[in-house]
Amino acid sequence: MNESTRPERIVAIVGRPNVGKSALFNRLVRRRLAIVHSEEGVTRDRLLARAEWLGERFQVVDTGGLARMDRAKSTDEILQATADQVQAAIEDSAAVILVVDLKAGLQALDKEVAKLLRKADRPVIVAANKADLAEWDEKTGEFAQLGFRVFPVSASHNRGIEALMEAVLAHLPPESGAAEPPRLKVAVVGRPNVGKSSYINRLTGQRRVIVSDVPGTTRDTIDVPFTLKAADGAERHYTLVDTAGMRRQGRVHESVEKFSLFRAEECIAEADIVVLMMDAEAGPTAQEKKVAALIRENHKACVVLVNKWDRAKGTGVKAEDYEESMRQELFFLGDIPVLFVSALSGFQIRRSFEVIDVVAARLGLKLPTGVLNRVIRDAFAKSQPPFSKGKQLKFYYATQTGQHPPRVTLFVNSPKLSTPAHQSFLTARLRAAFDLAGVPLILNYRSSHGEKTDDAR
Repeated sequence: MNESTRPERIVAIVGRPNVGKSALFNRLVRRRLAIVHSEEGVTRDRLLARAEWLGERFQVVDTGGLARMDRAKSTDEILQATADQVQAAIEDSAAVILVVDLKAGLQALDKEVAKLLRKADRPVIVAANKADLAEWDEKTGEFAQLGFRVFPVSASHNRGIEALMEAVLAHLPPESGAAEPPRLKVAVVGRPNVGKSSYINRLTGQRRVIVSDVPGTTRDTIDVPFTLKAADGAERHYTLVDTAGMRRQGRVHESVEKFSLFRAEECIAEADIVVLMMDAEAGPTAQEKKVAALIRENHKACVVLVNKWDRAKGTGVKAEDYEESMRQELFFLGDIPVLFVSALSGFQIRRSFEVIDVVAARLGLKLPTGVLNRVIRDAFAKSQPPFSKGKQLKFYYATQTGQHPPRVTLFVNSPKLSTPAHQSFLTARLRAAFDLAGVPLILNYRSSHGEKTDDAR
């Protein structure tokens, strides 16, 4: 198990707080991935995304603002961790964009960041941001004393970006030509402080995302490339997504936190697999039920991890008893795999991803048509198909019509005769027959004259 090989064509965006680094990052990746807000210190972790400019592909990294003079060690845990993440991003990069605020003029912290970059020995281009109008361009002169080429840009108005990127791309190594392997996206979600970031750091073997006891430490969604090496030597590629803690809407007040929650919900919709993480000490809450509802609504594969299980030692609580009680309370779990782990000690961390990998394989499962039809015919024979107004639901044949997740279309006499109870019965029989634990199964009903039902799980 190891993190995927880091691509060489990486551009890091650095600078002091509130100069527009995240706005430039979003402009380069052509999506609003990073949270942009006037509040200082919104970005903390490294945000990595693919970009393409002037016909060239590369990766760009957004970083938190450097807010310390002379690289002094901060007594603030999050500030220090942010600085460490910036340093790691610089070390991984082939070129660096130093963002400064043209309107604010040259600041002492800009000089400190420039000093840090000279020691790192990386090609540096200065983006003098907030040059919204051409008359502001002449103010770039004072930034020449930083010792790097300076380009006036406006990330918000898309001014000067092409000229900037032409200079930056000249410093990147040639493209290897190797295609990027397809990756399944695994979103790690849950309430604040259940250990999502700690889990990803333990899994990848490095401090890739910031961990703190302060609720709301993670704000952006953080993509972390990850490769699993199986026992047979095969490699399977994933992107782990660390998300902001999902708390009840009524407790979300700040605009930054609201956007963080929105991005976490968006990540569930975009993920292939969702890892729902819970705190062993706190137990399941109403919030887990709401998150699970989102997972169900989006038809996502799921694995539940009960973290901090190391703290249960000596309490006499057994995992089997805990799981049985939890499944009774959270009936939505169904056949979703549940695993007890400790991100702190490493207990069952490798095993957890092996379980995720098995669920991932089930997403692409091909259901043999003959077996599929035998299972459904047997289910109809052993149940009482629904009746309505003197008519009974009759099954003709079925075929698989999709994967990721599996979709099955049943051809019947009248789809309107199908009921949720009978659909649940059929789904359970199919799930057991094809071992689809953790993976949603979507049933569609059609008649010979085109009548159909909405998707049913």
